[in-house]
Amino acid sequence: MTHGEADTKATTTGVFDALHPLAAAQHPELLAPPVFEALHLVPEAVVFEIDPDLSDTEVMCEALGLPLHVMGNAVLVAGRRAGQERRCCAMTLGDRRVDVNGCVRHRLDVRKASFAPLEEATGTTGMEYGGITPVGLDAKWPVWLDESVRDVEWLCIGSGVRRSKLVLHGSSLLNLPGAQLVEGLTR
Repeated sequence: MTHGEADTKATTTGVFDALHPLAAAQHPELLAPPVFEALHLVPEAVVFEIDPDLSDTEVMCEALGLPLHVMGNAVLVAGRRAGQERRCCAMTLGDRRVDVNGCVRHRLDVRKASFAPLEEATGTTGMEYGGITPVGLDAKWPVWLDESVRDVEWLCIGSGVRRSKLVLHGSSLLNLPGAQLVEGLTR
């Protein structure tokens, strides 16, 4: 174990310690390039490797014995109004669901909101489907956070790739460009 790994392990909670987290800034090979470039916004972030088949939150929680209330789920949502596309990245905890057809649709001010198509989601973010995260998104994707996300001391989210996960302070997500808490984001 390197010095950086020892320091990283000391900063995480017992929930994630068994997964051998590493300092994210020292492991670009475990992150999508835009995520690695944005780590300065979440300097405490650590990363751990997983089997890509476990990238789905519920599957991973069951396989690794993790609770859903420390997991963050990000969804990319898009809609159109007057020929203009409107989008956001909405994030909530793993035990909740984003209210796409209510809160998100109203805030986007579109008639119909839906999950961004796979090709658009991966093409515009530089991330893999199943690993998309708000860390590293550009301004085209404002980040809307459920208020509960802010209060999680150590939150597990995507890393931009399916084979790893980031762990960071939930409140650190407010450091991301365009990030804001949204009341009523979940149903």
